[in-house]
Amino acid sequence: MQHIEQLGDQDSQRGDQDSRKERIRSVIRHDLPASIVVFLVALPLSLGIAIASNAPVLAGLIAAIVGGIIVGFIGGSPLQVSGPAAGLTVVVADLISDFGWGATCLITASAGVLQVLLGLSRVARAALAISPVVVHAMLAGIGITIALQQAHVLLGGKSKSDAWHNLIGLPGQIVGAHRPGVILGVLVIVILVAWRWVPARLRAVPGPLVAIVAVTLLSVVLPFHVRRIDLDGSPLDALQLPDIPHGNWGAAAVGVITVALIASVESLLSAVSVDRMHHGPRTDFNRELIGQGTANVVSGAVGGLPVTGVIVRSSTNVNAGAKSRASSIMHGVWVLLFTVPFAELVEEIPTAALAGLLIVIGVQLLKPAHIETASKHGDLAVYVVTAACVIFLNLLHGVLIGLALAIALTGWRVIRAKVEAKPADDGWRVAIAGPACTFLTLPRLTRVLASVPAGKVVTVQVSVNYLDHAAHQAIADWQRQYEAAGGTVRLQGTLEAGHLGAVLT
Repeated sequence: MQHIEQLGDQDSQRGDQDSRKERIRSVIRHDLPASIVVFLVALPLSLGIAIASNAPVLAGLIAAIVGGIIVGFIGGSPLQVSGPAAGLTVVVADLISDFGWGATCLITASAGVLQVLLGLSRVARAALAISPVVVHAMLAGIGITIALQQAHVLLGGKSKSDAWHNLIGLPGQIVGAHRPGVILGVLVIVILVAWRWVPARLRAVPGPLVAIVAVTLLSVVLPFHVRRIDLDGSPLDALQLPDIPHGNWGAAAVGVITVALIASVESLLSAVSVDRMHHGPRTDFNRELIGQGTANVVSGAVGGLPVTGVIVRSSTNVNAGAKSRASSIMHGVWVLLFTVPFAELVEEIPTAALAGLLIVIGVQLLKPAHIETASKHGDLAVYVVTAACVIFLNLLHGVLIGLALAIALTGWRVIRAKVEAKPADDGWRVAIAGPACTFLTLPRLTRVLASVPAGKVVTVQVSVNYLDHAAHQAIADWQRQYEAAGGTVRLQGTLEAGHLGAVLT
């Protein structure tokens, strides 16, 4: 008997070893190549997002390293890749302007703590209840803001304090444009736009990498005198502890909540999108929020930008064939290993080239499909108002206004029934449909009922879940008056609640 048990243990150990070997082979075959592709995409994006946020350039690389490694280990979405995101550039730029870089790092770390608490309280799925049209409009507003900012950088100037001044200052900036920088920035845009039409084999190389490397080499070989990235050392030199804000604690608290909520919503929505792209394990949303929060605590504590799940890197990861979280972890390691010894190469990149990259990223956040969907579902007003408020007010106010408008519009649809009358074979037919028919529908209801010609046989079809007293009374009064004038009224329909039963009698 003991001999049989020993044989069983040996078989189990061999099975574990075979499984371990298979996982290692999968990592080498799938995750390793995918991690290199994601690294090549993440490097220029991280630099550009740091510049767009008015943060130290190396803060973007620190966030990429921390997001890749920490969220890769802890997060609940195996194939999602995290790092600095374009969605927070406007918020971070405002925080840096108001509090300075050191205090912004403390706000980032505090937002991470809040994210961890939200994950532990198991409310992560509640963030998915936010109307998608508001999130899409928020991203569109951010994208337009980034494009306006970086247009000034591409033209050789500096971005203004807000979107309005960036917009009205653009004609003057165009007149005084720095031509070498414009040539390089426009060339980056052309390469990125054209890259989608190159043969599939070439598309395996990330377009952003091709554009930045090609334009940087061109700027070095040819006599271009342009501004270039200034790193001030390696990521190890950029490590710093956060500072405590000097007063204005209320605004700092709002900043913490804003960063935590936007980073959480963007990460969770990105994870949902990633889940749709593969057939592997699904996302554990609470664990993902804990992983994102932990990464933000670390990133803020050492001088990095806020971290979120990033759909650009994540979709690249899935499309490159990644099978596990090893790809995200290794991509963070590659960023670290590259930037420590090769920081001087990064300093050769012209700022106009990164501005061209960011303009394309910003414009890509404005997706025609989202506008079409919003229009199709009657939410175009919410989309336009939210995007405009994000651009010309600020991100928090824009999102809050958009949410309030979306809730109001939903409430209006819920309590406003659709009422229409038209001729039928046996007379006239009046249809009352919708979730509810209430006093708010009375103007339309009474107008439609009054439009029915006298002396006809009228069938009133009621298909609502709730009919309040005012609407019930209006139908009953009209029925009594119409029949008194020689017409006939037949009422049809059933209701779960309300007073339809009284009308039918």
